[in-house]
Amino acid sequence: MELYNLKHPSQEVSFTQAVKLGLGKDRGLFFPKSIPTLDNIDGLLALPFVERSKKVIGAWLASELGQDTVDRLIDNAFNFELPLVKADESLYSLELFHGPTLAFKDFGARFMAQCLNELAKEDKINILTATSGDTGAAVADAFYGLDNINVVVLYPKGKISVLQEKMFTTLGDNIHTVAIDSDFDACQTLVKQSFEDSDIRDGLHLNSANSINISRLLAQICYYFEAVAQFKRSNDSDPVIAVPSGNFGNLTAGLFAKAMGLPIKRFIAATNSNDTVPRYLAHGEWSPHLTIGTMSNAMDVAEPSNWPRVEAIVKAMGWSLADIKGIGVSEEDTVDSVKALNAVGYLSEPHAAIAAFALKQTMAAEEKGIFLGTAHPAKFNEVVEHILSIELPLPTELANVVTKTILSANLTADFSVLKAHLFEILAD
Repeated sequence: MELYNLKHPSQEVSFTQAVKLGLGKDRGLFFPKSIPTLDNIDGLLALPFVERSKKVIGAWLASELGQDTVDRLIDNAFNFELPLVKADESLYSLELFHGPTLAFKDFGARFMAQCLNELAKEDKINILTATSGDTGAAVADAFYGLDNINVVVLYPKGKISVLQEKMFTTLGDNIHTVAIDSDFDACQTLVKQSFEDSDIRDGLHLNSANSINISRLLAQICYYFEAVAQFKRSNDSDPVIAVPSGNFGNLTAGLFAKAMGLPIKRFIAATNSNDTVPRYLAHGEWSPHLTIGTMSNAMDVAEPSNWPRVEAIVKAMGWSLADIKGIGVSEEDTVDSVKALNAVGYLSEPHAAIAAFALKQTMAAEEKGIFLGTAHPAKFNEVVEHILSIELPLPTELANVVTKTILSANLTADFSVLKAHLFEILAD
């Protein structure tokens, strides 16, 4: 697989190099020089998820890694279910929260961990990533205990749920967590500054596990194929898919799936009040506001890093950005959507509810759609319980961390302070 840096096209790398580097020169994103297409889509959709995923990922990586290696990576990473659940007569939820940390990020994080464990066995790697909620838990769980790999997770202090926080801040060992006294965009900026600093980048063998890492995006392509496969078992039409969007890695993966030949009618980019992309799609002006804190905190991103990849896919395929509908959903409408889903017997949380609301707002009467259920409702138990006046039982994965002690360092959003901390905990 050959990739190039979107900011500096002359920088070309293999998949192995891209996974190890994370980011290119000047924080440029790596993008494939070509997007593979798949034959016999109907035959692929008839396969079980894991077997199909081997073929989907193999189309990207078999020529470089060998199909046997791809198969092993998939077997080790994808070992949990992802049901498509009918919410009402026109809406389906792809439940991506049945992995070990109860969030869709498990797919990308576990695959990336397997890739680095396979491709960098003799290398010392320090992973630095920022999370607005679920990435931290998924990455921490995926890399916990792996030899030669340390993980540092930055997150906005007081701006994620306590249960989200405890899922990744209580592990210790090779997992280091830092609560930054600011918002997610500040955390993301600190990560980007770290990659620009040669002392940190080269001296600490830095890598990133955010959705900017190409390995995570490839893994996420696979569940779009599973969504359509399950949808097609009871529907003749192609689905509209609404993606709850924060940093836009999830939508990027969906567009890659469509580019490979997966029959998807169109995508809806659903955001909360941090609606930079919906406003851009509507008016053509990229004008991020300050990040707004919402009940759907994993989507509290005002400057999504993956957006350049979205535009690159659209350009490569000769599509139009007008084919993507952007919908910003208010807090009030988020609450109403959680209630509306519950009224028809489907328990949801704010992120998925935003995507469901966007579908309802934009689908024609004859259309049917899929919204991505990106996190277990219990991960946002305080919000869901308040909205629905119910008490949610905690899954075992959450119940096990309730009484554990948070081990995070607390830092200001100051790069020099972070730099000193990184060298203190990571340097030999």
